[in-house]
Amino acid sequence: EGRGPLTRPQDSVLFSRHCSPCDIKELLCSSSNIPRNTAIMLMDPEGSLLSIDPTMPTNSARLTRSPDNYITLKSLLSPLTRCLHGLRCLPEITLLLSRAFKIDELKTEVANRLATLEKRVELEGVKVVEIEKCKNDMKKLRDEMTSRGGRVNCPCKYNFSDDGKKLTPRRDVPDYPKYTLSQETIEALKKPTFDVWHWEHNEMLSCLEYMYHDLGLVKEFTINPITLKRWLLAIQENYRSNPFHNFRHCFCVSQMMYGMIHLCNLQDKLTLTDLGMLMTAAICHDLDHPGYNNTYQINARTELAVRYNDISPLENHHCAVAFQILALPECNIFANVDAEAFKQIRQAIITLILATDMARHREILNSFKHRVDNFDFTNEEHVTCLKMVLIKCCDISNEVRPTEVAEPWVDCLLEEYFMQSDREKSEGLPVAPFMDRDKVTKPTAQIGFIKFVLIPMFETVMKLFPQIEEIVVQPLRDSRDHYEELKQIDEAMSEVHPPLMLHPALAWE
Repeated sequence: EGRGPLTRPQDSVLFSRHCSPCDIKELLCSSSNIPRNTAIMLMDPEGSLLSIDPTMPTNSARLTRSPDNYITLKSLLSPLTRCLHGLRCLPEITLLLSRAFKIDELKTEVANRLATLEKRVELEGVKVVEIEKCKNDMKKLRDEMTSRGGRVNCPCKYNFSDDGKKLTPRRDVPDYPKYTLSQETIEALKKPTFDVWHWEHNEMLSCLEYMYHDLGLVKEFTINPITLKRWLLAIQENYRSNPFHNFRHCFCVSQMMYGMIHLCNLQDKLTLTDLGMLMTAAICHDLDHPGYNNTYQINARTELAVRYNDISPLENHHCAVAFQILALPECNIFANVDAEAFKQIRQAIITLILATDMARHREILNSFKHRVDNFDFTNEEHVTCLKMVLIKCCDISNEVRPTEVAEPWVDCLLEEYFMQSDREKSEGLPVAPFMDRDKVTKPTAQIGFIKFVLIPMFETVMKLFPQIEEIVVQPLRDSRDHYEELKQIDEAMSEVHPPLMLHPALAWE
């Protein structure tokens, strides 16, 4: 549908170099009888397109002798033009447009590309599922190796080398139900006798949230209530599912601290900042505990022991994880505290968490004993020493609670001890007698601890707060008597059933 070479004189077109492209097109249409609304194109002898422009090459005399080398003029969309001039029907116009723009080919190409993308999305989804499955399989394998006592480095959930590791909670505040605590629960929370076994995680979170509001800490530190919720969620999800060192233990220690604050009227003797340090340290004191104590970390030369040079590896790790969480803007309950105040709060929390290392028990208690008879609440060193003793008391306070609440914790602790001693045996590491399932029983595990650790420490605190004797110290004495009776029964039973007749691990079951 195009014009042939411009060979006849009437087809010749002459134009000045001053003509515009529009003028040239007009001349071409006039000489070739092409409608003005028709698109045209020029092609050189090689078939390349030429722009309609004053710089277009001329047909020389040499080219005149070779008509095949003339510049060629073609009109585009002439079928459509004739259709429009002939007023053809709309379907034919549509068909011509479709052919001109290759609509069907475009549809096919788009459909094929969509199908390819959908397939890729489907494959990527399958890959994600497979990756998650692989991660779960690896975790199960690691746990199985650990339980079998394989020489695996005691893992920490969050390594500092993983800069992108996030400690944010897996669920957000909308999934954290709002519980309204009854007046009975509110009153019970203030007492060391509180039964910690009747509450699921969300309820314990609500109780901790209530404590911060009740003590005035939310107002004191200008804590956003939503940030408080997110922080507590992150704390809960960064405690492992150990038999003993788990989130329920965290709640147990924090509730005892809350109870001691009320029992000792610490609101009248310490600042709100001090109370905030005590509560926050109690909540964070065992974050990401791996279930194996410092002795194991050091003897096995684990990553934690190497990182912290055998100096309170676990307690240093608990501190680090605590401040990793607080470094997240959505979890920073101290976001509205000025820099200097936060520096002091941070140092105090570190000091308190490090004080929970039982290797420092004698040092800390002796320091408090030297001050207790002339204790001065205006002396910063005296107050720091008191706070260290208080968090130690709360950390190991299970025997203060009623027997039905305290005794299950002994089972949990022994289970964790036995897991460690089994692993130590398999790795050829030293085993502490009080953790060896072949040597320890519930009475023998508790009597010495209550007599030589708990009672002396709480009786020292009692010198400063006499009101704790009835509700805290006396239950410890009763617990000591209870286990001594159990020991006598065990000894009597062993006389009737010689040890060779009964596996030592079952002696107290």
